[in-house]
Amino acid sequence: MMFDKEYLDMVLVPLGLTTVLSYHLILLYRVLYFPYTTVIGFMNIDKSIWVDRIMQARKDELGNALTVLSSSISVSTFLASVSLSLSSLIGAWIGSSPSSTTIFTGKFIYGDTSPTTMIIKYTALLACFLAAFACFVQSTRQFLHANYLLTTPGGDIPAEMVKRAVVRGGNFWSVGLRALYLALDLLIWLFGPIPMLVNSVMMVVILHYLDSNSVAQPLHHQTFAAEQMVKRMGGVFHEPLTYG
Repeated sequence: MMFDKEYLDMVLVPLGLTTVLSYHLILLYRVLYFPYTTVIGFMNIDKSIWVDRIMQARKDELGNALTVLSSSISVSTFLASVSLSLSSLIGAWIGSSPSSTTIFTGKFIYGDTSPTTMIIKYTALLACFLAAFACFVQSTRQFLHANYLLTTPGGDIPAEMVKRAVVRGGNFWSVGLRALYLALDLLIWLFGPIPMLVNSVMMVVILHYLDSNSVAQPLHHQTFAAEQMVKRMGGVFHEPLTYG
């Protein structure tokens, strides 16, 4: 019996998605329990330490802190706009005539090009862009909230509130980027399941290199206290680490 090329999507696409999702589950475990082995966990602790330094030298460093937060808000807003624009483009593409998608249903696409499969591809891609948009909007919201807290007159705002807003903003930012990475994987799927699987494997290899942190020792004396603060916020850590 000859193997039908349409069945490739049923085998290779779940394999590619499983590869990407399994990597991110492992990454989440490392962020929760071994934060110093990941860039995300290391940055969250650094953000907590940064807030402590800003709150201690409030008058001298407030201007620099607001500049940093404003830059984060601008970038998050830009990426949210890009995600929304791409979502609108995909939505318009789904509602357009079938002739506009001929390039992705031609004979050179080695895989399933049936109308049902194409709708699944576009819908999944649209969902990723919408998820990225929602995450970047929430990231902007958290950074803006931190901005308000830092500029509150009187200076009696607890540092924990500012840390919570900054760390959550960074976490939403990270999730939004991961949604865009997954959207890229689904975009490659339009050219067939084989390129999608190859892209999934390459993406995991590259992300593993980018997400791994080679710094073995804490950079600040306040690291342990910052880690405990993030743990109490329920954001990233669940148990303290011990350092030699």
